[in-house]
Amino acid sequence: MATKSRNLSIAQRGLTNFETMMWAFTRLSALAMYGFILFGMIGALIMGARTQMNFADVMRWAFMPNVTHVQNTNVPDLNLWASPFWKLTAIALLLVASAHGIHGLVVIADDYITTPRGRQIVRLLSIIFLVAMGAIGAYVIWTS
Repeated sequence: MATKSRNLSIAQRGLTNFETMMWAFTRLSALAMYGFILFGMIGALIMGARTQMNFADVMRWAFMPNVTHVQNTNVPDLNLWASPFWKLTAIALLLVASAHGIHGLVVIADDYITTPRGRQIVRLLSIIFLVAMGAIGAYVIWTS
């Protein structure tokens, strides 16, 4: 005998349910990462990375946009405004990707930890880790 699937309507489940919000966060943070990656690549192309750009250069711009990656550019006075802008873009990508990854690890840990207290400890440790690594990463990006 086949088991009957359990489907709850949104009215029964509720939009403010924690699991529903985390489901939406996972999808939206993945879309945000794709957006930042595309934004970095388009920025590189606008700033003159159209010639002699190999796969490593594309990946560097996609995952860590930085105005100093392009040596020759046709854009006048680019370094006056782009450097802080691209540093903030890189920090935003770092924070979104870190939050997305930590959430994935917490979901996997929840499958193996059976006690509610253990789950709370893992979630607290992951939040502390996210804040600490985000701060360290932002510091490194901003000061380089």
